[in-house]
Amino acid sequence: MFDRLDDMLIHYEEIMQELNEPGVAEDQGRFRRLMKEQSDLAPVVEAYQAYKRAKQDIEDSLALLNEESDEEMRELAKEELSDARKRVGELEQDLKILLLPKDPNDEKNIILEIRAGAGGDEAALFASELYRMYVSYAESQHWKVELISVNESGIGGFKEVVAMITGKGAYSRMKYESGVHRVQRVPETESGGRIHTSTATVAVMPEAEDVDVQVDLNDCRIDVMRASGNGGQCVNTTDSAVRLTHIPTGIVIYSQTEKSQLQNKEKAFRLLRSKLYDLEMEKKMNAEAAERRSQIGTGDRSEKIRTYNFPQGRVTEHRIKLTLYKIDAIMNGDIQELLDSLIAADQAAKLAKMGETA
Repeated sequence: MFDRLDDMLIHYEEIMQELNEPGVAEDQGRFRRLMKEQSDLAPVVEAYQAYKRAKQDIEDSLALLNEESDEEMRELAKEELSDARKRVGELEQDLKILLLPKDPNDEKNIILEIRAGAGGDEAALFASELYRMYVSYAESQHWKVELISVNESGIGGFKEVVAMITGKGAYSRMKYESGVHRVQRVPETESGGRIHTSTATVAVMPEAEDVDVQVDLNDCRIDVMRASGNGGQCVNTTDSAVRLTHIPTGIVIYSQTEKSQLQNKEKAFRLLRSKLYDLEMEKKMNAEAAERRSQIGTGDRSEKIRTYNFPQGRVTEHRIKLTLYKIDAIMNGDIQELLDSLIAADQAAKLAKMGETA
């Protein structure tokens, strides 16, 4: 590990020297490549430099203990030695995590797709609440949310909603949300006070670029029509809505949120690329040996991952057996603790697997 870190440190210093060369910014391609490499390496280099300083602090404290006869100074050296050893242990763990193989999709924007599952109108209401939860979280991260399509139910719920979330590292944090979310509560329409269970399915897909997936226009059928449902001025009076059918896979995408047919078509193709990319990722994951798969699922749409129990005020994340008693805050977008816990569990599982194969 440390040989690799030394090589990374040398490479980082070479990049910094190149960036300081006169005229480097004139070659935009080279400049962008160097800046990206510098940005990727910086967290590892900073942690490694802090680790080396802590190791040096240990040596200095040990030397002081061997040389110093004053009891007060020896106590101070012991305290500094204990602190430095603790820092070394923490930084070693941080470095192991930083050196884990990176998911190439982590920095991508995402397509968020939420569908009502079992439970009729109550499932549709829950789907709309999940969507608002994610929008609130995205806003707290200063990410941009664009609605691509929505199919509303008659009581304010969503049978299906699709949105694009744009922001640095969106996929790295949101990818663990894919799966079946379950709600347990007494519906407003329930006169007997009985608790009902409903579900909604969440899919989080990395946005695919043209370089990731090439879409053959001969494989697509495009139909235009008037948008249905609620909308702003002109949305229901022109043929602006687009239905895109990908014939080889049978994927059908409906985009109607923009007044312009061209904009709706562009959104539909962005979503199609991401769906095709997601299919390829799923095939690759299924082809891998079971022992190489992450213990924290990120793609199984049929996996029941979380329960929102309103009568008890709790949210239970089944994959890591975590229960939080702050359902109101979570439904208002405060999901960072859930996401951090999932990320930590995933990293721990990968570190354990790395230790087994070392």
